Amino acid sequence: MSRGGAAPLAIAPFRWDPRDYQKPLWLYLEGGGLRADVVAHRRWGKDEVALHWAATAMLRRPGTYWHLLPEASQGRKAIWDAINPHTGRKRIDEAFPLKTRSRTRDAEMMIHFRNGATWQVVGSDNYNSLVGSPPVGVVFSEWALAKPDAWSFIRPILAENGGWALFLWTPRGRGHATRAFEVRARDPEWFTLKSPATETDVFGPEQLARERAELAAEMGSEEEGEARFASEYLVDFDAAAPGAYYAGLIGEAERAGRIGRVPYDPALKVDTAWDLGIDDQTAIWFFQQAGREVRVIDYFETQGAGLQAIAREALAARPYVYGTHHLPHDVRVRELGAAGRSRLETLEGLGVRPVFVGAAMDPEERINAARLMIPLCWFDAEACGGGLERLRAYRKRWNRGTRSYGGPLHDDASHAADAFGEFAANRRGGPATPHRARRVANEPLGWMG
Repeated sequence: MSRGGAAPLAIAPFRWDPRDYQKPLWLYLEGGGLRADVVAHRRWGKDEVALHWAATAMLRRPGTYWHLLPEASQGRKAIWDAINPHTGRKRIDEAFPLKTRSRTRDAEMMIHFRNGATWQVVGSDNYNSLVGSPPVGVVFSEWALAKPDAWSFIRPILAENGGWALFLWTPRGRGHATRAFEVRARDPEWFTLKSPATETDVFGPEQLARERAELAAEMGSEEEGEARFASEYLVDFDAAAPGAYYAGLIGEAERAGRIGRVPYDPALKVDTAWDLGIDDQTAIWFFQQAGREVRVIDYFETQGAGLQAIAREALAARPYVYGTHHLPHDVRVRELGAAGRSRLETLEGLGVRPVFVGAAMDPEERINAARLMIPLCWFDAEACGGGLERLRAYRKRWNRGTRSYGGPLHDDASHAADAFGEFAANRRGGPATPHRARRVANEPLGWMG
């Protein structure tokens, strides 16, 4: 925890008093603090504090207040319609009594108050569609799952009008929320609090042991249950996300000291591995191999860029001497918008060669190859930071109907993971596979060599 307020504790206006472990946050807000980031275990009461603080703040300063969930539908279930199991009353009715309101709009999940203030539950996935007065107070609930662009949009508004922001979340592996928290913890302008279940009185030791056992049973795996418990109850930033393919192996690499400074060696050629996106990300990894050792020295990611810009920004801008460029099988597909040329032909025309095109394979083959290669890898922590985040987040699809995991989830992490697996499956000295394709170009590297 860092930077609490100096004002004496004040009780919220509607007969609510923060729990002891919530009081440092409440004191900070009561003392006029404007930026708070709290990562805490399940059932900590994060949204409860946020609701009552919004009720307190709007009495002092009538204005527009937002409570953001990653999606508006989540907000309806978790906030707007949520019932306090201890009282049987709706949480919003406890925080915002009917007598204080002038109007309640259920469809918009919005409350108008007699003093002119408004409070609304919204989705951070749709933040830029909100109209009306700019907010003076904003809560980001489940911040780890929210779009970080929402804060980029709202931050200058609050900076201009002196408004406050409160971030509340539980870890989901290393991501934007974790990175932001670690930076904010060193910033005197921020209050930060990391609160695991072992440091509050919400659960006793026997209850925590039961939660751990039940999670293992629910997930169908002791490993998966332990990962979920470490993340959601122990607030472990480095715990593997449930269903994660590589997070445990990346954690082992970090503990073994294989994530750090890995400089480029001019004596070794640099091989690359690509996953080409059209409307989404293009990901490129940069590798050097020395015997069995695989040095992962760099990572590049972009979105919506053309092949010429990618070749210039990802390859030509780096001082590397290139070896083989590994690309997936769909690079051969001809595109109508490119006069019938394939992306492979376009890249070769830009001097990207020699190219090794992998054959189509089951995703599990790439995943298994990557699992075998990661224990041989040394990662440059800075240059590969974004890629490591992607690998940690790459996970299985969760089927709510069957309550079981399926194949890989296609999301922002899958492009980096596919490129990494493409190299692992087809690299020199890698696992033998019946799907190896032939190298299609062996000309000199031209402007890149």
